[in-house]
Amino acid sequence: MCGRYATTTNPAKLAVELDAIDETGDKGFNPNYNVAPTNQVLTVVERHDRDHPEEPAALRIRAMRWGLIPTWTKTAEPGVPVKGKPLFNARADKAATTASFRDAVKKRRCLVPMDGWYEWVTDADGAGKAVKRPYFMSRADGGRLYMAGLWSVWRDRELGDAAQPLLSCTILTTDAVGDLTKVHDRMPLPMPREHWAAWLDPDHPASEALLETPAAEAVSDILIREVPSLVNSVKNNGPELLSSVGDQGGQIALI
Repeated sequence: MCGRYATTTNPAKLAVELDAIDETGDKGFNPNYNVAPTNQVLTVVERHDRDHPEEPAALRIRAMRWGLIPTWTKTAEPGVPVKGKPLFNARADKAATTASFRDAVKKRRCLVPMDGWYEWVTDADGAGKAVKRPYFMSRADGGRLYMAGLWSVWRDRELGDAAQPLLSCTILTTDAVGDLTKVHDRMPLPMPREHWAAWLDPDHPASEALLETPAAEAVSDILIREVPSLVNSVKNNGPELLSSVGDQGGQIALI
């Protein structure tokens, strides 16, 4: 499960780090400590140049709506898709056979960069009342995470050539492994750098192995720590959301 995350990079910086082309235009991206479904988010794709398809594909930074909109979604009004439940997550083990995602699995795969993601653990307070405590999962060394994602291009077919493309994406999830099972039974699917070329390849399908649940070692460097309940509201957005709370710097008790 991944329904909220944080990302503090900007497209220009990301493009330099990855030697990619920044295609986000003038959308403007500021640090977002409380990314929620339907927000515009940064993604990494590998695509050929439309005017020179014979040239090698290149990494590109694109802005997309978080919550995939299938290409066959009906139109609510000219240029606007019908609103439905945001498809912000897709099960990695079922995406290839699910109508909303199977086309994207074949030819539209992406990476979703993030500083870390949030999950909530239900505990009892001193009065025995159930309380949801937010935790933030991030790399212990402070490095950026890249999660496997899928993307889609939606256009209002009734508008023909005048239709503007609407890019949207979803984050793949898998069974939680290692210490992450103490927070939630699902986790976003990390995509290690050595697998980027195969995952992003626009000319070939990804192997089923890339969609498998990784070994616990793959997330052994993930730090789990409790953060303020401010993150519970999407109205709150600032670095204070990542402050540690509780004993031992907020790190979850692993027993």
